[in-house]
Amino acid sequence: MKNFGHKFFDLLSKVRKEVVIFFKSNVLFTAFVISSLINGILLRLFTVKNVTSISPIFADMTFILLVGSFGYFFKPKHRFKYYITLSIVLMMVCLINSIYYTNYISFTSFSLLATSFQIIGVSDALQTIMDLQDFSYIWAPLMLIFVHHKLKKSGYYSRLREKNKARVNFLKVLVAAAISAAFFASTLTGTDISRLYKQWNREYVVMKFGIYIYQGNDLIASLKPQISPLFGYDKAAKEFREYYEENKMEKSDNEYTDIFKDKNVLVIHAESIMNYLLDTEINGKQIAPNLKRLASEGMYFSNFYAQESVGTSSDTEFTLSTSLLPASSGTVFVSYYDRYYPSIQKSFKNSNYYVFSMHANKGNYWNREAMHKTLGYDNFYYYDKDYKLDDIVGLGLSDKSFFKQSSKIIKKIKDKKGKYYGTLLMLTNHTPFEGLGDNTDLDLTYKYTKTDGTEVVNSYLKDTTLGKYFTTSHYADEALGEFINELEEEGLLDDLVIVIYGDHDSKIKRAEYDYYYNYNPETDSIRKSDDPEYKEYTKYDYELNRKVPFIIWTKDKKLSKKINKEITYPVGMYDVFPTLANMFGVENSKYSLGHDVFNTDNHFIIFPNSNFLTDKLYYDSQNDEAVVLDDKAVIEAGYIDKYSKRAEQEIAVSNDIIVHDLIKKIAESDKVLKGE
Repeated sequence: MKNFGHKFFDLLSKVRKEVVIFFKSNVLFTAFVISSLINGILLRLFTVKNVTSISPIFADMTFILLVGSFGYFFKPKHRFKYYITLSIVLMMVCLINSIYYTNYISFTSFSLLATSFQIIGVSDALQTIMDLQDFSYIWAPLMLIFVHHKLKKSGYYSRLREKNKARVNFLKVLVAAAISAAFFASTLTGTDISRLYKQWNREYVVMKFGIYIYQGNDLIASLKPQISPLFGYDKAAKEFREYYEENKMEKSDNEYTDIFKDKNVLVIHAESIMNYLLDTEINGKQIAPNLKRLASEGMYFSNFYAQESVGTSSDTEFTLSTSLLPASSGTVFVSYYDRYYPSIQKSFKNSNYYVFSMHANKGNYWNREAMHKTLGYDNFYYYDKDYKLDDIVGLGLSDKSFFKQSSKIIKKIKDKKGKYYGTLLMLTNHTPFEGLGDNTDLDLTYKYTKTDGTEVVNSYLKDTTLGKYFTTSHYADEALGEFINELEEEGLLDDLVIVIYGDHDSKIKRAEYDYYYNYNPETDSIRKSDDPEYKEYTKYDYELNRKVPFIIWTKDKKLSKKINKEITYPVGMYDVFPTLANMFGVENSKYSLGHDVFNTDNHFIIFPNSNFLTDKLYYDSQNDEAVVLDDKAVIEAGYIDKYSKRAEQEIAVSNDIIVHDLIKKIAESDKVLKGE
């Protein structure tokens, strides 16, 4: 036994010496591996706050060793070019994901990169959306350049050429990668692998598989639109049929059935408007008085969530229109716009409505020009094609000018086309919430009087992202109020129902809210947690505060009286189509995942990352944590498991519909079987 112990330690000693010798004779490769590995750790530190888990470290190590091993196919004098190229690519993966996570609390996708760059280019907002920490990844290629320069100056490459053992080194790295992969694989479960494949919980994937495997897997997933017909169709079709056989959409019959039949409808996509704005004042002035008034006069859903993923605004449009969830990889508007989707636009069109959309930005933004045709719009009015660009703010035409010009166009549509369904996409309140400057009556300073009678004025919110958001939100609310007045002047309100929804939350970091709630004017700083006046704003306060307003309003006094109420139970964006279809007497899709909220007592929301919200609790699938919302609620055994399974099933079915174009293909298959 002692001999075995000695031999084992001798072996370890030899391995250690071999490793040291390898690193000394492969300095450039070693620098590439270490710098790329550290960048992966930094990204997790700055985003998901996960640096202690060993699993993503082995995952990153495995990936880096594999791609790094191919450097040995190059001659020593060309090897630097390979490693610096790889280093820049991996640095950009970390940099772009760091920026994207800061602004959207998610990780980006290859299918979205072109759109992301378009957003940056149009808004000229790169310095606004970047934090200081985002620059921390640049050190990796810079260090590699420094190491290369030192090696070249010392004659290292000429000596290396004489002792070149490229093939042996290549095999050694492969063995190291295999050992790392084995350790990594030992940490995985079947659930982990399933989530990697499905990719709908991106934070979880990065926490478990590291950023490099996530991005590589995303690249493969982004190719699904081209390769999906070749893989997985039969299984997807089977699960699709089984799901809708068990979950048939029943026709609604409630107090709101046909209440708005034959009424015109304008759906207003309120960019980045959040629910809490309706009850927020700054120095005695309401941020959103018009929305507050409309909510008090109409039907107000105060516990409403957008359910968007990385496609943000476009995901919201898709989910509202189809009652399906966003794609697990990329966004439908960019990657899957050429599929067939039953939609609320087509339902109104089939009921003899003229269906149109309007936007103050370019038609190719989020590929809307193509996707709006897919959804069933008869016409898309946008930017310089249909509008005079007389007041540019932020990404495009200001909301006030957009609404003023749109009311004229809508008047012509009514006179020529009769009944209409229109979607108006607001824009001024889009991140980075810039362009208005001091052109606002919202005072963002903090004024207070000391005990000695001295008045002090601090900047407070003026130069913060949250302060800018309040300013543009206030402007957007003013624009909305003016639009209602313009519709009145054009004689359009009498037979009109207005539907308003916030498309998603503002994506402002939690730290900004911590500053907002815990600002101490006396010290012009943030209160510490041990301060008696400190207000804790937890991760789950932040998550649950992401709700957006959903309002149904009409000038018609008789109808207004019937609908005037606040709906407090959980409602999701995928519930809009079934609910409005019943209220307007148009056909609902039998493939809806949402429900007419007045036709069921079971209210819940499934989010694209597999989290869910019910009237009892909010469940975070990433951390396997639940926040109970009602202390008196009875949480029966299996409650979380029941909704978790439902979430997984609905996300999978929805994604299969999108990727495989199931609704169209199965309809065609059924016709063939029937001999039609």
